[in-house]
Amino acid sequence: MSIDRATQPQDAVWMRRALDLAARGWGQTAPNPMVGSVVVRDGVVVGEGWHTAYGAPHAEVEALQRAGEAARGATVYVTLEPCDHHGQTPPCTQALLAAGVARVVAACADTSPNAGGGAERLRAAGIDVTVGGVEEESARELNADFFHALTSARPFVRLKLAMSIDGAIADHTRLPGWLTGEESRCRVHGLRAGSDAVAVGIGTVLADDPHLTVRDAPAPRVPPVRVVFDTSARLPRTSHLARTATEVPVVDVCWAPEPAHAAALEHCGVTLLHAATLGAALEALRERGVRSLLVEGGAALAAAFLQEALVDRLVIFRAPLVLGGGSLNAFASLPGARVADAPRWRAVHSERLGDDELSIYAPPR
Repeated sequence: MSIDRATQPQDAVWMRRALDLAARGWGQTAPNPMVGSVVVRDGVVVGEGWHTAYGAPHAEVEALQRAGEAARGATVYVTLEPCDHHGQTPPCTQALLAAGVARVVAACADTSPNAGGGAERLRAAGIDVTVGGVEEESARELNADFFHALTSARPFVRLKLAMSIDGAIADHTRLPGWLTGEESRCRVHGLRAGSDAVAVGIGTVLADDPHLTVRDAPAPRVPPVRVVFDTSARLPRTSHLARTATEVPVVDVCWAPEPAHAAALEHCGVTLLHAATLGAALEALRERGVRSLLVEGGAALAAAFLQEALVDRLVIFRAPLVLGGGSLNAFASLPGARVADAPRWRAVHSERLGDDELSIYAPPR
């Protein structure tokens, strides 16, 4: 596909608005991407929309319907190249052609084998089309899970860590307790809502008996599967996860389970997934439909994912605390590295959440 990078001064402004709209589909559109669209005529927004849910009309269609006749001769901004195929809905190219728009600006190309090719179809009909070059990096980051799934046999992995200023995830007592504030905890639930699965290690389950459900965020279209990395299948039958496995799926990733306890877990509704390595486990989860995985700890599991280069985004919530000697450092289980040799992660997002700081990093290229 040819890429036209000729842009106009206001293109980035309208595309940023389209990206804000697209994010409203968080947790509702998967396995489809989140997409937003803005229709502009003579410098004025005449229609806007976003992909609200899987199977619902696409963003361009929503925006064009709101614009009505004002869409004729207008410019349509969309965060992803319009689709040109019949799926859950008719092709967006069809709606754009029918509306008589003059120009389409797409933040990035759709490289999926079925939906792509919309730009070529529109150009062939005489519409001025720009693909790429306008907030492209932000658009690709918004749908990083979607693009990753097109080329990878494993899920897109976000590793979440809550830590103190001095890098500790627990104090010297190792007793459970909140490091971060309420805003950060709500954001974690938002991350869960946008993930196909949420994972912890068996140590975290034994220490905290977590629910791993979405509570302090809008409910996702499909609740995330709850995953426990648990070599010997030690998940207690009395744990909250086992007791609610028939309500929200629980997968226990194990390798050498004790047969009687394994059978008891299966009787509770827990699915046992046998995998000898993290890589094999991730591929098996992907085969079960898990395209995005949020890993929430603990320290040993986090270190294993990092050491095997299986982390696509490192999400760090840093609380304004100093825990000092005897505390558990988030990265203590990783082998040491010289400053000159240590790979540098790339910062892709940062913001303040109450007194906490959220930083998101992508792995070195």
